[in-house]
Amino acid sequence: MSTRLVIISEIIAPYRIPVFNALAQRSEIELRVIFLSENDPTFRRWRVYKDEIDFSYEVLPSWRYRLGKHSFLLNCGMLRALDRINPEAVLCGGYNYISSWQAAYWAGANRVPFLLWSESTAFDRRRKYRTTEFMKQYFLRLCSAFVVPGKSSANYLRTFGIPEASIFTAPNAVDNLLFSRFAEGARANELAVRSRQHLPERYFLYVGRLIKEKGVFDLLQAYAQLPAQTRREIGLVFAGSGARSVELAHRASQITAGTVRFLDFVHRDDLAEIYALAEALIFPTHSDPWGLVVNEAMACGLPVIATDVAGCALDLVMHGYNGFLVEPGDVSGLCLAMTQLAGNAELRMQMGSASLERSQEYSPEKWADGICEAIQFVRPA
Repeated sequence: MSTRLVIISEIIAPYRIPVFNALAQRSEIELRVIFLSENDPTFRRWRVYKDEIDFSYEVLPSWRYRLGKHSFLLNCGMLRALDRINPEAVLCGGYNYISSWQAAYWAGANRVPFLLWSESTAFDRRRKYRTTEFMKQYFLRLCSAFVVPGKSSANYLRTFGIPEASIFTAPNAVDNLLFSRFAEGARANELAVRSRQHLPERYFLYVGRLIKEKGVFDLLQAYAQLPAQTRREIGLVFAGSGARSVELAHRASQITAGTVRFLDFVHRDDLAEIYALAEALIFPTHSDPWGLVVNEAMACGLPVIATDVAGCALDLVMHGYNGFLVEPGDVSGLCLAMTQLAGNAELRMQMGSASLERSQEYSPEKWADGICEAIQFVRPA
């Protein structure tokens, strides 16, 4: 007998579609997804791949306002939608929207299990705000169980005294087959892809927002500290946009030897090609709940250099096996890891193969397994 499950998610993000599709295929789940907004044009420029959606969903009417780093999203219709669907369990992706609190209280009033899908870690910079922490602790008390993407998020929940038995892991995942297929195609047509994407012959790759918190200035400084001959042989490519893009480009122009390219925002299908021809992905973030670009790069067979505060670090990157872990802001550590990979083709190949193999453990199907386990816990047969 299937369980009628509602998932509440902010936007129709391309990386959520594969995992929701996988869950919708499970006979024990009758899935309905409520999106609070179709997209977020003030913050993300993702395409909405509606043609790939194989699950039932609806998008609530919404009004969005962004003030600096803070996003405000108001919806109408959440309670009506829940009354109409009458779910037997609700999984909510966060607590920072009014609609999330409405859903929690609806679940309590109707005696429906309410689960939190939490990606927060102990390194989340929002922890310094007392009001945020107070709201979070109160929200946790409204939940029957918890779903996390990996070890860092699970460890964080334990600090709130959450019982081990009520924490379930649904590993964050991307469409591994799609990325690996595009990567294989790009490598088979390398010259054409390099010309079309304006890529150096060799390069390290960063993918993400161009803001200080992502460690982009650390990365640029580390690249500048590489030996001049190494920089002549291997470039640095930034794929993304952000508030510090102009400043970053200005600093890059002062590096005399080497090549630094800025590709602006790149959509998913083109991004797979750019991953495919890179020497490694570098993810130098100072704070990040996960980092799905690491999943994507690994599915394309890349070594990864990441900071140990990234939410995905404990799960995806094994130091010395498929990449290197450094502390946030450790420019020398970044430089050393880049030097090791730049000068050792065999190491890059070994680590890239290890990444590709490890990425298979973080699939949409594995995510669906975790959700089903959590639902079984709150609604035992």
